[in-house]
Amino acid sequence: MTQDYAALLDGFERRDIDVAAFDHRAHVGVAYEMLRKYDFLEASTKYAACIDAIATAAGAAQKFNTTITLAFLSLIAERMQVSSHDDFAGFIEENEDLLASDVLSRWYSKERLASDMARRVFLLPDVA
Repeated sequence: MTQDYAALLDGFERRDIDVAAFDHRAHVGVAYEMLRKYDFLEASTKYAACIDAIATAAGAAQKFNTTITLAFLSLIAERMQVSSHDDFAGFIEENEDLLASDVLSRWYSKERLASDMARRVFLLPDVA
C-alpha cells in the first residue's frame, strides 16, 4: 500500500504523527508535500518548526538538526524543479538517492553534520 503523504502532512502540521513510524522516507515524503503546498521559505520555516516540536515532544530534542533539515529541504526543492513528476511516487522513482540517509555526505562531512553548531544554525557544506 502506498503512503498518502498529503494526509501525513496534515498530521505532521498538527504535530500528531506516530514518531515510531516516521522513518526517513516519511520525512522526505512530507517535505515533498510541504514544498508543493508552500513556497520554499514558508515550507522551510514550517517544516523545521514541526520537526523540532515533534522531536521535543518525543523526548528527543537533541535529534533536531537545522543544517540537515534545511540541506535536505533545499535538495528536494531543487530536484522538484528539474524532475518530471506528478506525485511523490514518481518523484522518488526519479530521485531514489534521496532515500539514502547519507545523501548529504556528498557535501558535508559526518563531523560537521553531527556538530552542536549544525544543530543550532545552518552550516554551509565543507566537502568539495
